[in-house]
Amino acid sequence: MIIRQIHVTPVAFRDPPLLNAAGVHEPWALRTIVEVVTDEGLTGLGETYGDLVHLGKVRECAQALIGLDVHALNTMYARISAIVGNVVNDRHGLTGVANKEKSIDRVFSPFEVACLDIRGKATGVPVVDLLGGKVRDAVPYSAYLFYKWAAHPGEDPDRFGAALDEAGIVEQARLLIDEYGFESIKLKGGVYPPDQEIAAIQALHEAFPGVPLRLDPNAAWTVETSIRVAHELDGALQYLEDPTPEIAGMAQVAAAVPMPLATNMCVVTPEHLPPATASHAIGVLLLDHHYWGGLVRSSHIAAMCDAFGLAMSMHSNSHLGISLAAMTHLAAATPNLTFACDTHTPWQDGQDVVKPGALTFVNGAVPVPAGPGLGIELDRDALAVMNEQYEKCGIVARDDTTYMQRFNPTFSARRPRW
Repeated sequence: MIIRQIHVTPVAFRDPPLLNAAGVHEPWALRTIVEVVTDEGLTGLGETYGDLVHLGKVRECAQALIGLDVHALNTMYARISAIVGNVVNDRHGLTGVANKEKSIDRVFSPFEVACLDIRGKATGVPVVDLLGGKVRDAVPYSAYLFYKWAAHPGEDPDRFGAALDEAGIVEQARLLIDEYGFESIKLKGGVYPPDQEIAAIQALHEAFPGVPLRLDPNAAWTVETSIRVAHELDGALQYLEDPTPEIAGMAQVAAAVPMPLATNMCVVTPEHLPPATASHAIGVLLLDHHYWGGLVRSSHIAAMCDAFGLAMSMHSNSHLGISLAAMTHLAAATPNLTFACDTHTPWQDGQDVVKPGALTFVNGAVPVPAGPGLGIELDRDALAVMNEQYEKCGIVARDDTTYMQRFNPTFSARRPRW
């Protein structure tokens, strides 16, 4: 099965004003859709970030992969490595360290997913079977809560409404749970002073007794603040995610708090695992195939975590259905991924390049698509609309900080902040 064509299409879709430690989401989120076409007429789908530097590398690498067999993933990785070179400034989707290997992994990932999609279609099996087979029939996801404005400035309020205090956060949780059936909750913190976010978790704990809760301030706190918050939330949190920067800081916090610490920031490359485990800095790693180098390489990371005794969840960025399908196949084949995964799907509010029906939420979980490959079909009309939106929206790189500073010139994204 020889690669004859690769189509790379940037897209943009509406994104609500979700607040975070870096600022606030802009009105348009960017992604890149990759279609790999073989000489036998099979097409595989991949999805990745849409920022201009990354998009340029994806387009450049696509041309170098023409003529390869879809099974030749090692050769594919080597060609992409030679093209990406020492580029390390493509940081979108990666909140920790940037290095050459991570830049290569981010570019390689959508091509690898697309080739696995093709291989599954050719053999009539789902991608989960190519990763070792299902250990679960459906993958649980969490209600991913954000502090948010009622609307982007100058626009009408969106249907989710404002969530700027405890009451707003609880109401947002009710909305997402009612619509999707989520059975766990994560709050994106690092937005307000810690006491306000403590109050929000306590309000969620009271409103949803027995529902697992997580809090992620994106390393916005000092070690001392992290320890204080963790003790005040003892008994309310399933885990605390990235309260403070760096492995050394996380290790200090982990030694002093009652719940496990999770990360997608301080451990983002295999070389981080030995020091993180030696110092007992984390108990949970959030996997993300978009920057760990695809599904197969992510399964290797999962095996390493199992060897080190680490539990797993899954990180999410603003994404569409191709990513959701790939995440679901990976999580379904990963035995030690036992915590519900993150997803931004509700915030896309039905916008997608995947035809409806293959991906559904049942009691907060997505059943593994039954068809061969990823088990999804591209909606070409939606792809065309989103590509047009990309061309017209005027955004070429995500920048939450600069967007926030348009409305709050004194805002700073420095970490730690409190």
